[in-house]
Amino acid sequence: MAKAGHKSRMNPPDDRHPVRLRRSVLCVPADNARALAKVATLACDAVIYDLEDAVSVDNKVAARQTLAGHLKRERRSDIEVIVRVNDLKTPFGEKDLAFALTLAPDAILLPKVESPQDIQTVVDFLSENDAPDTLRLWAMIETPRGVLNAAAIAETGRTRGGRLDCFVPGLNDLRKETGVPALPSRTYLASWLMQILLAARSCGLDIIDAVFNDFRDGAGFAAECRQGRDMGFDGKMLIHPAQIGPANDHFGVDAAALAEALSIIDAFALSQNADKAVINLNGLMVERLHLDQALRLAARAEAIRKKETDT
Repeated sequence: MAKAGHKSRMNPPDDRHPVRLRRSVLCVPADNARALAKVATLACDAVIYDLEDAVSVDNKVAARQTLAGHLKRERRSDIEVIVRVNDLKTPFGEKDLAFALTLAPDAILLPKVESPQDIQTVVDFLSENDAPDTLRLWAMIETPRGVLNAAAIAETGRTRGGRLDCFVPGLNDLRKETGVPALPSRTYLASWLMQILLAARSCGLDIIDAVFNDFRDGAGFAAECRQGRDMGFDGKMLIHPAQIGPANDHFGVDAAALAEALSIIDAFALSQNADKAVINLNGLMVERLHLDQALRLAARAEAIRKKETDT
């Protein structure tokens, strides 16, 4: 996919909700000092600092201390900071939540979310502990019950004071609990992924595709990125820095798609089309909904251009 280097012609449809790039979301073990230090050199859009699966039980407390020291020393303003805490049903979950608040992250990622109450419990905790309104929640959907309840979980993002912002399917856990094999094409998982995605989109949430486990398999990773992009995911959760570049490329903006979007924006900007709901553009009937899509795409391309220029 070619990189998009054009500036958008117009502002996105709603400037109150600026474009948030989440093409590449790297998961970094919170207790790995070497991996933490490397974040300063990486081109990912977001980092999940992981206190859960990537940290052994014996190292949970030490991981908090290591992460706190890292973020105090090195914190980039151009990377979204997410902290994945342990399940609240474990001895570490509530302490992780309290600790995460001291780090002032952009979001907290909750594992194994299975019901709206899982979200509401954390929302209540954050409110009781004076968390800023800007702090968001991400939810891992990685159990059969979580998939079945995805729509109800997504609805919590619509409630007053709701903080839910993003879904992340967890296919490793889902495979383990269902017995579905890890086939290259994700044949028997695709319908569940689309079910989770549809639930997210129905409530205006972002959704990040699941990890690809073999970071040495570049061709397999590229194929899964293309599949995830075509499904409609915003980006991909990553386990290795080598995956960042391909993810940014596949979940970026295609040059041809951007050119088409800009032509739609330019056409509706003409004075003779100012009040039209539908126009004829090169033999195609183009509606205002296509203009909205074009504006969002152009804004995304501009956000990518700015990030690449500033880094």
